[in-house]
Amino acid sequence: MKSSAIHALSLLFLLLSTLLINSLAFQTNNNTHTNNWAVLVCTSRFWFNYRHIANVLGFYRTVKKFGIPDSQIILMLADDMSCNPRNIYPGSIFNNENHKLNLYGDNIEVDYRGYEVTVENFIRVLTDRHDENVSRSKRLLTDDRSNILIYMTGHGGDEFLKFQDAEEISSHDIADAFAQMHTKGRYREILFMVDTCQATTLYKRFYSPNIIAIGSSSLGENSYSHHSDVDLGLAVIERKQWYQRKVLFFFFFFFFFFFNLYMLFSLIFSFSIIIY
Repeated sequence: MKSSAIHALSLLFLLLSTLLINSLAFQTNNNTHTNNWAVLVCTSRFWFNYRHIANVLGFYRTVKKFGIPDSQIILMLADDMSCNPRNIYPGSIFNNENHKLNLYGDNIEVDYRGYEVTVENFIRVLTDRHDENVSRSKRLLTDDRSNILIYMTGHGGDEFLKFQDAEEISSHDIADAFAQMHTKGRYREILFMVDTCQATTLYKRFYSPNIIAIGSSSLGENSYSHHSDVDLGLAVIERKQWYQRKVLFFFFFFFFFFFNLYMLFSLIFSFSIIIY
């Protein structure tokens, strides 16, 4: 009975959400937003940075669930932990010690792998300054109607993020790349998220409009892991990621619950006026 009630409520919320979207479609003809993209970057190599791969794959699975297809996701992984000889679960990556969800799975499309993940290639993806031989699957084919999620994770510090312990991208580099994107009409809005030590310093130099930035730590703060997996012998998720998932779950649940409740009363009120 409890399961049936939950199923019925879910169908009701889905119906109300559909009605809401259809009604808003007639009210927002001037809205220029038409497509969503994601650029997800793990900049760390080596087995002991397993959690950084898990971080970005967690976001990869999330944005796909929200409806962004692989054709509109640029996934950059600096290392392949799923095939590492020290991985006792070959072909699998987990962000929880209970091993309930394999983040790697069978349905994954990695666009830049290993030594392809460089500062130069990341900047080229953002600014679309590619060699003519680069395939469409490796390009961020956005326009001035695109909303873009850009998520980066790895080791960093005050206004820099390391790529594979070999080079660094600075806050100035990212700010200038976003400025080029704005000039070329390559985005409508950007959500920039970064998970590293002193993360907020990476967007300290931003000067382009319509960018929201979120970091896991402030100047002088570290970004720590949450817990370790005894079988794997290392940390599998960042502390921010662990709590963020719980907060986002409750936020979206209560948001959609009260929002759909509001829409239900609005529809009832509208129908009562029409009948009257």
